[in-house]
Amino acid sequence: MILLVLLALVLLFVITIVAKSIRVIPQAYTGIVERFGKYKETLPAGLNFVVPFIDKVHYVIDLREQVVSFPPQAAITEDNLTVDIDTVIYFQVTDPIAATYEISNYIQAIEQLTMTTLRNVVGGMDLEQTLTSRESINSGLSAVLDETTGRWGIKVKRVEIKGIEPPPSIKDAMEKQMRAERDKRAFILTAEGQRQSAILTAEGNKQSAILNAEGERESQILRAQADREAQILRAQGEGQAIQTVFQAIHDGRPDQSLLAYQYLQMMPKIAEGDANKVWVIPSEITKALEGLGSSIHEVAGIPRTTSGPAKRVDMGPSEPAVTDTGTSAAVQQAIAEAESAARPGQPPTGPGQPPAE
Repeated sequence: MILLVLLALVLLFVITIVAKSIRVIPQAYTGIVERFGKYKETLPAGLNFVVPFIDKVHYVIDLREQVVSFPPQAAITEDNLTVDIDTVIYFQVTDPIAATYEISNYIQAIEQLTMTTLRNVVGGMDLEQTLTSRESINSGLSAVLDETTGRWGIKVKRVEIKGIEPPPSIKDAMEKQMRAERDKRAFILTAEGQRQSAILTAEGNKQSAILNAEGERESQILRAQADREAQILRAQGEGQAIQTVFQAIHDGRPDQSLLAYQYLQMMPKIAEGDANKVWVIPSEITKALEGLGSSIHEVAGIPRTTSGPAKRVDMGPSEPAVTDTGTSAAVQQAIAEAESAARPGQPPTGPGQPPAE
């Protein structure tokens, strides 16, 4: 029984010894081994063996690039304004032994170094430069941090400014200033647009007025030409009509009977007025008509009887000349019908024949 207990104790001791002597280091990590509190060696990634109870893996260092975001740090600018700046540090441990034994807490050391360096850099700038010079601030921080952390076995890859927050009052004033600048640019652009619009509108109105004036002038010229030609044609037509009627009267040799007949034809038109309610025809209408015919013949220079051929009246040249024989025939026929109606039962007198008495 005692032997079994001793065997169990020996087996447990062996297992403990084996467990203490085997150390597994993950990939991208390294182990710092100390023997009796003194650095002995650095263990690479993978399976490693150490002397149990003598050697101790005191630190396991991450060799990957690390990202540390620090809380906002207050900094005073050159124009005595306080701004809060957020920073992000990208670094990597290049020497695990130096990172372990040269600095107690390199994360905290980087944070404090970043804070002091940031205040020094921002203190030489005014607010406007601080807000617009992030690249300069990043470069200054990277140079100082890389130089200082190199002896700690740390390589600072880059420094980024995550945010710069000015005081609320300054922020409100900046927003008002930017709003005023935008409003000014908007007013300038609006005024420029209105000016261009007014110029284009004026040029359009000018061109339109010129075109309208030219069109009106051409229209008036064409209307004047059309009126002139129409008046010329009307005058020529009236002249030809007067010449035709005048010549037909001379060719037909009208006498007293024809004039009396024309007078009778006009009598109904005279009686058409609203005031002529009663129209009395005297019994001496024939004598009155004969006297009227005689007076008209004497006044107009038309003799009672004619002898010899009729003498045509020369009306002068007409343009264009009227040669419509149908019109002359119609005039002669109308005169013949008038004579037949005036002297019923007597043969009509043709052109060139003396009227029957």
